[in-house]
Amino acid sequence: MGPRRRLAAALLPLPGGRGGARLGAALLGAALLGGVLLGAAGSETPPGDGAEPCRACRGLAESFSRGMERTEHEGFGGGNTAWEEEKLAKYKHSETRLLEVLESVCPPQDFACHQLLEHSEEHVEQWWRQQHPDFFQWLCMERLALCCPPGTYGPDCLPCAGGPQQPCSGNGRCDGEGTRGGTGLCVCSPGYGGPFCAECGDGYYEASRNQSQLLCAECYPACGRCTGPEDSSCLRCKRGWVLHEHRCIDIDECGTEMAHCRANQFCVNTEGSYECRDCSTACIGCMGAGPARCKKCNKGYRRDGAKCLDVDECTSSEEPICTGLQEVCENTEGGYRCVCAPGHVRRDGQVPPPQAQALVPPLPSPCVPRQG
Repeated sequence: MGPRRRLAAALLPLPGGRGGARLGAALLGAALLGGVLLGAAGSETPPGDGAEPCRACRGLAESFSRGMERTEHEGFGGGNTAWEEEKLAKYKHSETRLLEVLESVCPPQDFACHQLLEHSEEHVEQWWRQQHPDFFQWLCMERLALCCPPGTYGPDCLPCAGGPQQPCSGNGRCDGEGTRGGTGLCVCSPGYGGPFCAECGDGYYEASRNQSQLLCAECYPACGRCTGPEDSSCLRCKRGWVLHEHRCIDIDECGTEMAHCRANQFCVNTEGSYECRDCSTACIGCMGAGPARCKKCNKGYRRDGAKCLDVDECTSSEEPICTGLQEVCENTEGGYRCVCAPGHVRRDGQVPPPQAQALVPPLPSPCVPRQG
């Protein structure tokens, strides 16, 4: 029986006074919580495997240690002082203090923490009696075998790549380090590479090295590999650049067949790449931005010198375009629309789209006098 349930049975009922009432309420709450957890856990082994159980155990151990610090000098004041002195004189090393700590280890809604605590309760009590110095090591590494020492990983706590003293050469992290999961392989920090993160990665060069440390610094932005930070120290270029006399020169993809833009887009060269931008609405195909760079004018536009200009259908047509009663023509960019004359509105309240933009122009409702 764990300390929460055993203490609840052994110490109740308690004598009167504020101290006794406080301890009685705490023990009763712990006893009820213990009963709920017993039914919820239903297992003799902690759930899951790998990194997540270790994180949960570490969180439990850290919370337990905070509780130990909080109750380091705690006592009971007021009430039956004689009883308190007799029963709680050794509070610092008593199960009463242990219960106080255990009550606040897990947040109320953290089921995983409660389940792990229920599974670990006997180990916690054993640690309490023997007072081992490192609670996390005792519980999570030695008793529950959910975590590994630093620099090791996996079910058997094997050394990480690069060795347990300095995993990944100090330039990355070991996958699964400190847990019973992971691969033990290195995940290098930016700028470093190789199986042990002991090399400089692409775009970085070796700035300094000694027996224990490698420092990699960034190359000139266009360089894929280099010997220093200058633009003249490139050994290989990044994509979009070409090497010329140890310098990386930008490739103008727009002037070659390397650019691939959609119809009605034009190419704009950028440093190391290019962009595709939409042509003006006046154009069908273009060679640049604006209506002066059109290859052909779009419907609703006409050529005027180098530009494609909007056609004003309302004034250029010899015959009236809008023939409905009380309708007038309104020019739009690349088209027109028929709207009601001042003082009138559509019967259905809708405004028809521009004619050039409607695939099948709808028949608008008639214009009627505006009410009021």
